[in-house]
Amino acid sequence: MIRNFAPILSLLGGTAFLLAASGLHGLLLPLRGQEEGFSTASLGLLGTAWAGGFVAGCLFAPRLVRRVGHVRSFGALAASAAIIALLTGLVVHEYVWIVLRAFTGFAMAGAFMVIESWLNERATNENRGTVFGLYMMVTYAAIMAGQMMIALGDVATPTFFMVTGIFFCLALIPTAISAQASPRPLHSVSLDLKGLYLNSPVAFAGCILVGVANGAWGTLGAVYGARIGISTAEIALMMSITVIAGAAMQMPAGRISDRTDRRYVLAAASLGAALFGLVIFIASARSGIAVIILTGAYGALAYTLYSIAVAHANDHAANEDFVKVSGGLLLLYGFGTMIGPVVGALLMEALRPESLFLSTGLAHLALAAYTLLRITRRAPVPLDERETFTTHPAERALTPEALHLDPRSEAGAEDIMQEPEPETNAPDEEAPRDGG
Repeated sequence: MIRNFAPILSLLGGTAFLLAASGLHGLLLPLRGQEEGFSTASLGLLGTAWAGGFVAGCLFAPRLVRRVGHVRSFGALAASAAIIALLTGLVVHEYVWIVLRAFTGFAMAGAFMVIESWLNERATNENRGTVFGLYMMVTYAAIMAGQMMIALGDVATPTFFMVTGIFFCLALIPTAISAQASPRPLHSVSLDLKGLYLNSPVAFAGCILVGVANGAWGTLGAVYGARIGISTAEIALMMSITVIAGAAMQMPAGRISDRTDRRYVLAAASLGAALFGLVIFIASARSGIAVIILTGAYGALAYTLYSIAVAHANDHAANEDFVKVSGGLLLLYGFGTMIGPVVGALLMEALRPESLFLSTGLAHLALAAYTLLRITRRAPVPLDERETFTTHPAERALTPEALHLDPRSEAGAEDIMQEPEPETNAPDEEAPRDGG
């Protein structure tokens, strides 16, 4: 049993370092930028640039992998992320950081797709659900660990930039030393906007709006914490608790949505997230404990929305369209995360730090209103025809490639994405020795 999971555990170890580095770097940049006096608009653009790079990576990274193979691609992407992390410590300038952040997003998307492809290849029909669950657990734990590390030092020093670079390099080791066979090439990603909307208008609009809200909070939450005067340790805990609360509430909310019209749950959770955002805006709390409790309650509702929206869309989709629909919604979510940080930054700059929650609240209220409108226009899917709810990471870490790990992807998954071309051999090798 353990021997069967050994290659998967090795890959998950590399994934943990990759996600820890990403979590640490993602929290470090806004905090250090705040210390350096960067404008709120430029700090928001850090999130927009990362999201734009991530979406571009999902679309174009498969071409790189087909050309040079999994090991070389992953090595180049992880090494690039390490170099960028070190460069952000050497060149502390807001415009340079924005450009570099886009390259980080691209590198992360490509690296995640390679790892998820390996995991999918190593998984069997019998253990696919277990592998997917382990991947989710590692995702949450590693992101939280990376964020909490920020409490152990001073963001004004170069130390954390170097630690981030080290973690990115450590992520290389499990794949670099593996001698196992190369997995199949990555699937190409397609985006059928009309088809996604016709399948589920609520999920289409919902994933964009949830992306707007989550992108604003994920990028500017640390800036909000710094500007209201709570400590770096409290900021790290606040960001981690939000993720944990969202992860913990996904399954209860999902199970409720399995027993009723998911749109009622989606509308209720959206209204709840908007309400907690309004409370935070009005209360203007300055106590670390109070802020952590309020933002934790906000995260418990806000970070359930994406999973419920995707589940609702899959209720309307045919089994063989699962990956196509889920992958398209993931990209729509990415487009939303490009918008959110800009809107949040403008409001924070015009008013006060708590105005971040005006941007999230507007997105959540719009989602609730549109969902309630659609309830009157379309009947719910019968309970016995629905897909079982499945959780998704509260923070953006999945790519469309990860959807092939989900057991539901087995039915017709090969028809979902465009069929990839055969992976070519590297010019200096007779046969590449990729593996994981």
